[in-house]
Amino acid sequence: MNDINAISNIESWLNNFLDFEKLPKKNIFWLDTMEFLCKRFHYPQDNYHSIHIAGSKGKGSVSTMIASILNEANLSCGLYTSPHILSFAERITQCGKFFSNEIYEIAGKELMNSINALIPEQLPGNRQITWFELVTLYAFLVFKYAKINWAVFETGLGGKLDATNVLSPDVCVLTPIELEHTQFLGDTLEKISTEKAGIIKYKTPVFSANQDPIVSEIFNKTAKHKQTNVIFLDDILKKSTLKYNTQGMEIELDFYSFFSRPIKTTLKLYGKFQVENAALAALVIKNIFPHICESTIEKGLQNAFLPARFEIIEKNEKNNLPKMILDGAHTVNSINFTLETIHEMNIKNIDLLFACAADKNVSKIASLFFNDKVEFSNFTFTNPGYVRPGDFSNLKKYFNKEIDKSKKSFQKFVFEEDCKTAINFATKESLKNNSTLLVIGSFYLISEVKKYFYDI
Repeated sequence: MNDINAISNIESWLNNFLDFEKLPKKNIFWLDTMEFLCKRFHYPQDNYHSIHIAGSKGKGSVSTMIASILNEANLSCGLYTSPHILSFAERITQCGKFFSNEIYEIAGKELMNSINALIPEQLPGNRQITWFELVTLYAFLVFKYAKINWAVFETGLGGKLDATNVLSPDVCVLTPIELEHTQFLGDTLEKISTEKAGIIKYKTPVFSANQDPIVSEIFNKTAKHKQTNVIFLDDILKKSTLKYNTQGMEIELDFYSFFSRPIKTTLKLYGKFQVENAALAALVIKNIFPHICESTIEKGLQNAFLPARFEIIEKNEKNNLPKMILDGAHTVNSINFTLETIHEMNIKNIDLLFACAADKNVSKIASLFFNDKVEFSNFTFTNPGYVRPGDFSNLKKYFNKEIDKSKKSFQKFVFEEDCKTAINFATKESLKNNSTLLVIGSFYLISEVKKYFYDI
């Protein structure tokens, strides 16, 4: 991949600012800084229609699917997601395709010139501007100069106080909620759901994936307070059917009363949970854009692709590349869904390369890899890379507990703190054994794997 010059410049400049994505901290969320900055830049986020998406898992996939359908309908659509895998530009695209260097450059110059001229004492609470706030503002400006019609924004962390929550969206979408980032968002479903529900806006349509009853209750209560209501996917599916073939991800969505015929297409994103993501995306589109025909929705879903979401890399012995499945899943439920997909696809002879950030629930995650559904031959554990810190001693502690319990001494378990050394070992072992290597637990780990093989 060739770097875009303007993107390289803006990324280097952004590295001078406080980055909580790399070094998460407690009690660091606020909106008044973003409100101040948006006013300074004359509210660039109001130059186009927007769709705002929050959730614990699936929000990147749903965002991409919605943007892909809008793009297929000739409604030029910006897409803001995180994190990126190889290029910073992946975060701010037109449905996965980069804008011209000129667009990135114009927006970057305006951002840097204005922020560099800012007197720090002018900022609310005399707080430093953070990296993610500036990235979000940069996305607002890129989409403005690109003159897009619509933009789909995925929240970074949480919802209520996320930098993206200065939007006045046309639609709010909530993907499945589970316990995640508990030290930042709260240690119960109620607390986390309240944070996510913070994106719900006054008299703005809200769509939600299937949720725990506790979560649904909070979403409904918040929506009622904002004089709107939530359309839940599971309420629709009570009178509908979802069918899919895991091997080729051929899906059929038969929505009662919403469509003139069943939606039939093939997804590039694998797993039963992606069928539900597709159903949610289709439901949102048909409610907000009733004129968009079924064939356009099918093509949009078919074209949607997001790297590191059960991304299959085929074996290439010439490049010393084993067959790999790259998946950024890092929560209990999302990892479990990935393992279920591997089981359903009947993938045998599989190895594991795992790492996770220090804030993940490794005590519960570890047990997922020792079950009867997926039998791993070799295990390699490491750190997620050199950007986001892991807790290697904690990871080693909990996985060793599961190893002792499993009593499968014939398997190879390797703990290697250095990420590149671990990647080198795990990939060579898989290539030698003609096995498939599952790389999972962290988008940062996957980024390191791709850099290792593609010399990015």
